[in-house]
This record gives sequence, C-alpha cells and structure tokens, in this order.
Amino acid sequence: MSDFGLEKILAPKSIALVGGSARLSSLGSLVLKNIRSEGFGGEIGVVNPKYSEIGGVKTFPSLSAMPFVPDVVVITAPAAAIPGIMGEAGERGVTGAIIISSGLGHGPGSVAEETAKIAYQRKVRIVGPNCLGVMSPAAKLNASFAAKHPASGSLALISQSGAIAAAMVDWGHEKSVGFSAIVSVGDQLDVDIADLLNHFARDDKTSAILLYTEAIFDARKFMSAARAAAQLKPVVVVKSGRMTQGAKAAATHTGALAGSDSVYDAAFRRAGLVRVFDLRELFDCAELLGRGVALPKSNRLSILTNGGGLGVLAVDRLSELGGTLPALDEQLRARLDSVLPPTWSRADPVDIGGDADAQRYVAAVEPLLADPSSDALLIMNVETAVASAAEIAEAIADCVNSHRVKSGGNAKPVLAVWVGTDRTAGPIFDHASIPHFPTEADAVQAFMHLVKRGEAADALMTAPHRKPLVFSKNVSAARSIIAKAIGEGRRWLDPIESIALLTAYAIPVVRTVAVSSPEEAASIADGLITQGFSIVVKILSRDISHKSDVGGVVLGLRTAEAVRRAAFEILERVKQKRPEARIEGLMIQPMIEKRSARELIVGIADDPTFGPVIAFGRGGTAVEIFNDKSLALPPLDMDLARDLVGRSVVSRLLPAYRDVPAVPPDVVPLTLIKLSEMAADCPEIVELDINPLLADETGVIALDARVAVRTPRNLFSDRTRFAVQISPQDRASSELGSIGSGHTCP
Repeated sequence: MSDFGLEKILAPKSIALVGGSARLSSLGSLVLKNIRSEGFGGEIGVVNPKYSEIGGVKTFPSLSAMPFVPDVVVITAPAAAIPGIMGEAGERGVTGAIIISSGLGHGPGSVAEETAKIAYQRKVRIVGPNCLGVMSPAAKLNASFAAKHPASGSLALISQSGAIAAAMVDWGHEKSVGFSAIVSVGDQLDVDIADLLNHFARDDKTSAILLYTEAIFDARKFMSAARAAAQLKPVVVVKSGRMTQGAKAAATHTGALAGSDSVYDAAFRRAGLVRVFDLRELFDCAELLGRGVALPKSNRLSILTNGGGLGVLAVDRLSELGGTLPALDEQLRARLDSVLPPTWSRADPVDIGGDADAQRYVAAVEPLLADPSSDALLIMNVETAVASAAEIAEAIADCVNSHRVKSGGNAKPVLAVWVGTDRTAGPIFDHASIPHFPTEADAVQAFMHLVKRGEAADALMTAPHRKPLVFSKNVSAARSIIAKAIGEGRRWLDPIESIALLTAYAIPVVRTVAVSSPEEAASIADGLITQGFSIVVKILSRDISHKSDVGGVVLGLRTAEAVRRAAFEILERVKQKRPEARIEGLMIQPMIEKRSARELIVGIADDPTFGPVIAFGRGGTAVEIFNDKSLALPPLDMDLARDLVGRSVVSRLLPAYRDVPAVPPDVVPLTLIKLSEMAADCPEIVELDINPLLADETGVIALDARVAVRTPRNLFSDRTRFAVQISPQDRASSELGSIGSGHTCP
C-alpha cells in the first residue's frame, strides 16, 4: 500500500490541463472553469496546440513546451492520446495525473494497460480514469467537472462513482457542510480506495471519512487500510449492489454465501467501518460528522418534544435499533418539575406540551444536557400557533452553544428535528453546528450509527486474548484426506472422509459405519440396537451431496430387519432418481435423540474477493426458510467467535429457557474457531457445511457434513488466503493457537 504522490495530487502548487478546450460544453472547458473559479493560487497551464490561449490562460502545444513542471496533470484528452501524454509527463518529472477521460478499456492490450505500465515505470500516480476528478477546498483545488464547489471542512469523501461524488458536493453546498477533500477514483487504474484511506487516516485536516464503493478488488490491501483508518477516525461506507448474488452455483448452504453482499457486510464489520445502506443514511452520517459531533459514550438517548406522538415514534425507532431511553431519576424529575407546568409527561420522552414556547424549551433543555444518565439529546418540535418554530430554534441554538462553552469541549451531542419547518430552522441550526434531520427516524438512526462507530473503535483497540484454547488437531491427517480426494480428481469428500476431517479438528461427530449391502447394514445395526439406539440409514455416494433430496435417508429404525429393508429401498430409490451416481454403499449411524437440542449450521465459504468466510446460523432442513446466518472473516479469536454467534437470531435459544438447559457458553464459539483453523491449515477447502450441528447442555455434535475441495487459488501476494492479517506476535501469543498440534492459525 502506498500514498506516495497523493499529497501533491491533493495539494498541488502547479497544474497543467491537457485537453483544455474553448468549446464551452466540453470537459476541458468545464474543468478549466472550475480550476480557475476556485481561486487556485499556483501556476496553471493548458495544453492544446490549436490555440494560443483559452479563457485567458496561456496554452502550449505540449507538456514539454511548458516553462514549468506541473505537480499534477489533469487529462481530458481522448483516450488514444493518453499513453503518450503519460510518457511525456513522466519525462518532465510530473508527480501525479488526474485522468478524467473515459474509454481507455480494460485488461490486456487496452489503452488502460499501456497507460498504467508507463505511469508505473515513470513513477507517476494516477487518479482515474473515468472519474469526476479531485476537489481539495483547503488547497483551493477543483480539478473536476462538478456543478458546485465544495466548502472547506473536515470530511473526506472517496467515491467509485462520479455521480455520487457530485451529489455529495450538492448536498454539502445546501447544508453548509464542508470537505477536506473529495476524490472520485473511477476505474482505479493506480490510486485506489485503500491508498486514499491510508492517506486520509493520517491527514490532520480530515476528521472522518465517507466512502462509496461498488466493489473491492484487493481485499487484503483494503482490509489493512480500512482497519488502520478506523482505529484513528470514523469511516462510513455505503456499498451498492446489495441484491446481487455471486454467480457461483454452490451445493452447500454456506457455499451459496460466496460472492454475496453478506460477505462485504462481514468485512466492513471486521474492519471497524460504519455501514449505511443508501445515500440518505450517508447524508445523515455526514450531517453528524461534518458538524464535529462527539461520539456518544453509550446508546442512551434522551428525547425532548412538544408532541407526544412524535416522541413515541422516536422511542419505537430507538428501541428497534438497539438504543436505550434512559429513565428519569428522582433528582432530574424534581428539577424539571420546578421549571415545567404540571402537564408535562414526567417521563422520558420528555413531552412539554403542544403549547410550549422558546422559554419552556430552554428550561427543559438545560437540565437534560446536564443529566449524566444519557449520552445525547434529541430535541423535536412540531410548529403550533402558540410559538414560532424559528424562535424556538434560535433559543435552543443559544442554549446549546452556551452549554458547549461551559463544558470546555465535552458537551453532550444534541440533534434536532423540526417537523415541517426545517427550511426555516435549518439555517439556524447550521450556523450553530447542530445536526438536524427531517424526521425522528432519521435522527435516531444517525445517532445509532455514531454508537456503532464507538463500539467498532473499541473492538479494534481490544487486544486479543492470551489464554490458549485447549484442543488438539491433527493437521497432517486432515491434509492427507484432502490430498487423496484432489489426487483422484474429486471435488467432494465422501461422507466418511468428511467425518474424519471433523474428527481431526476435535469436532464431535456421530458414530458412522460404512457398509456395502443391506445385510451388512442389518448386522452392524443389530449391535447398536442392543445398546438402546434407534438407527439411521443413509446413502453413501460421492456424487450425492443432498441425500434427503433423493430419498437417501431413513430415520428411527428399531429392528435389524427394518434396517435391512430400509437399506434395500434406499438403494432402489437412489438408482431410479440418480442412475448416473456412483454408489459406494450405505452408512449406519445411531440416531441421536436429544430432547433439548438446538439445530445449528456452521461452515466455511470461499468468497471470490475476501477468501474464506466462517458462517453460523440456524440449521436443519428448513435452513433456507429461516435464513438466519451471520458471517465473519477469519482468523477468529473467542471474542470474534462470540460476536458471530450473537449476531444470529438462533443465539437467543442457546441460554436456558423454561425447562430447557443452557448450551455451555463457549462450546459453539470454540467450534467456529476450530473451523477458522481448519480454513487456515487446509486452503483446499472451498465449501464446508455442518448441518445440523446439535447443541445442548452436553455440548455439540455434528450429524452431517459436506466438504468441497480444490487446488487452492492464491488471492494475495504472500500466497495466503485470509483477507485479515495478524502480526507474528499475535500468531504466537493469541488464543488462536491450539494445544497439542504445534500449529498456529496464520
């Protein structure tokens, strides 16, 4: 990762525009107009051999003919000319290029490839091509064709879409929110999102980073930069394409997750980013972060309103998003009693009545700001004929500013919602740097995004556990099983091999015996029946991954004869439904009947961008119907594994309830860590399902597993497959290391 050259691109002292044009509607003309109207103070030159000057700026026939060496070349010339321009720029010692032009193509033999090769050889950094441009208000730089000029502020925006960048500029102009820089990265031929995250993380003019992305191309580089940036300042991301599923046709439930938006969600979570889902949410986060609002200490939000219904709606949304409405203690209630009429609600939300004027609002705001039991205050108003909404807003702004001065910079965050009168009150709140929103739902959601940012920052700064986990693994046995299957040209482990693989990682499995005939099935079953077990008979075939789909499973058999008959019928059914399938025989298992067992699913998916992903959720035959799964990027420690479990709905069933005993607290997270280690040790695993994994008061046991393998593809330059790296110190000392094997998870 490198931010070499980015400082000069974002704050150049001289600019050359190659492709400047006298035609008013052309890109070259629009970019030149923006460069000049922003008030850029450095030297400006235009390259166009057809004119002696354009718009009052002297033109030159080439970069070589210019009397100065520009820090940055802004290119709006036709695509075919760009490799030559880049070569000339490199010869002159230019540091960076902003290629706004499109049509360079992609891949081998394209103009883009040729341009990138020349730029790399000449050490010229490229933003673009096919981008809106770069805007850096503090440097008075607007090398873009945006319609408006952004104000100077502390938000940095990185966008893969020029349209989104332009929309943010328009929004900031309307809301009086400024930016430290706006970079439209376009096709990311050189400078990419990770480079810019790395730069803005260390930029003292940037307090928060906004990111719009459509796809990540180098997951390792992105995760490293994103985690580093999120440790220092808030990073808010919105990603498009949430409904697009991966093109891969997967045969396992976890495999179907590969390429899905859920994997991006897991990656953003692991990196400590705050994810939002549309532009409105991004605007709301920018509203908070652009006003310099401090992160709340917790999720407790007090609410002040002159409309009871509006307050209830805000409380509903707060509860839905996991926030807390603090109860009023007796001291605060008494203080409010002393300044409010007896008709006030005497509870939070604090409803001061529809006839509340500016004086009553201020009387309520002051004790609520001083109350230590809440972390932020939401003030709402519905205009009535009794009092002017603008006058109340003025009074609130004065009160909040006074509180900020008294608190010495440690003021409680304040949010405002003026329903239907925001256009009147908005400029007042803008001037006072009080974030304001059109609805109570927007305000509450923005507050909860700040809460999530605080939680993410805490998680990133938490040191890994040092206590080793006590379990043994047999890596050599696992690798031998997989190597045999790949050597035979097979994609799938057979069920017996899958069970052996789980056993190698100390994952409890149901006893399974392979048999070749109905008679042998009856003989093996007889011994189990005498021990009190019912019997399960399953088809054994490397070509059939979903046995129940072809009638290849029969449960609850209680006599040897019933087992023999069921085995015969299974073989006949499978031959009819899958005549091409190779049948190795049958499997006999004791039927595990656990009254209080929860059916879970755990597994490994191979994402084309981020590599291995660990999945957890509600299992059983209706796994798709419940669709209760959560994902995490490995490697996992116990805290990450617990979080993975806790994000699923089925996790609510793991503690004790009614007469059902609790599942031991860490037995399921430990199973996920074992899968994490398996993914590290055995990169050939591309899909793995354990479904169901039964969990009860005695622990866990796997009833069935499906494992797909292939020769591993190297996603990253160091030939490893995890998008998240940990340091050598963490490898040696974190709880990822397992006892008994001498191996640690990379």
